[in-house]
Amino acid sequence: MSQTLDIVHELRQAVMDELDITEDISDAELLDKIDAVLLRESRRRVLPVGDRTKLRKQLFDSFRRLDMLQELVDDESITEIMVNGLDAVFIERGGKIVRWDKHFSSQQILDNVIQQIVARVNRVVNTSTPIADARLEDGSRVNIVLPPAAPDGPILTIRKFSGKPLTMDRLIRLGSINKSAAELLRRLVIAGYNIFISGGTGSGKTTFLNALSQYIPEQERVITIEDSCELQLRGIPNLVRLEARNSNLEGENEITIRDLIKTSLRMRPNRIIIGEIRGPEALDMLQAMNTGHDGSLSTGHANSPEDMLSRIETMVLMGGELPISAIRGQIASAIDIIVHLGRMRDGKRKAVSIMEVSGIDEKGEIRCRPIYRYDREAGGLIRCESLASRRKLEAAGLSDIPYEPAGEGSGHM
Repeated sequence: MSQTLDIVHELRQAVMDELDITEDISDAELLDKIDAVLLRESRRRVLPVGDRTKLRKQLFDSFRRLDMLQELVDDESITEIMVNGLDAVFIERGGKIVRWDKHFSSQQILDNVIQQIVARVNRVVNTSTPIADARLEDGSRVNIVLPPAAPDGPILTIRKFSGKPLTMDRLIRLGSINKSAAELLRRLVIAGYNIFISGGTGSGKTTFLNALSQYIPEQERVITIEDSCELQLRGIPNLVRLEARNSNLEGENEITIRDLIKTSLRMRPNRIIIGEIRGPEALDMLQAMNTGHDGSLSTGHANSPEDMLSRIETMVLMGGELPISAIRGQIASAIDIIVHLGRMRDGKRKAVSIMEVSGIDEKGEIRCRPIYRYDREAGGLIRCESLASRRKLEAAGLSDIPYEPAGEGSGHM
């Protein structure tokens, strides 16, 4: 393998020598340069047609794509790519993490890959600003940490997203959720219930949010707000996508999630979808949900629906000094439903509960009622209670669905 890497490195340098670094060239022109170098090299050593084709792709990937990582990005069976410095690359496939048998041959190549990624989305990452979030062209999520924050070398993590988002029907077939729960959620989305999706890292929150969005009526105006655009909403003609921006090297021109939520309220949205809340923007999200934007959606990291409510309280406090009773009142009136997702021990992802937020109890705590809960024996969700609040359903001409005694199927997202 090291010999192959040496050849690629040597040929890449030969292509570089052919290029005019002051001019932009098209992909076709770059491929012409690569072909010329390969032809010249084939006169010097034996290069079978198969090897030339492979080298051509590797060289093109090294200039315009993600070098050797492109092979992993193109592999649809891989869901996560983890680069721990030069010498260790790990991948997740089928819910299991294994070490890849290749690694970067030089620091310069890894640095080039990282800078290509951030440049495409107008982000900056360097020793002064060593942490950055970005995305690939297909929407895959990228996190980068450089020295000195990562003393053992650059850390690059890519959470891949499928070019074709999973639909709710596909999630049902995989056993991530059963038909009755999915049907209830369909009615709730149409009726304009505010739904919050919680779960741990890698539990499938963004995937589930994409699937839920397919139920949004197409005549509505939807605004999405994200740190880095990852959502893949389909079938919504009047869709506006907003993306936050980090500050520049002078610490200026930052655009925060809070800024985007505030400006979105002046853009006549029917629904606002916030990819994920992590901080004080939770306060703005609640206010948006409480000011006529029914049917809004968002996600957040938590180990349970109760933990999610507690985290939202904490995040709201980061945005302003408010009494806990006032915060809980805002949460209880803003969020109608919490869908909690979990990752099973075998790596499969499932919806493990659907909770209704139904007000404040006599102790001042937010009251939650389980509508569906995960049953291990059934291998999926089972119905627990009917909805307490049916006002929005009735206004939309819809109804709750009857009880179902057992879950259906098993599988993963």
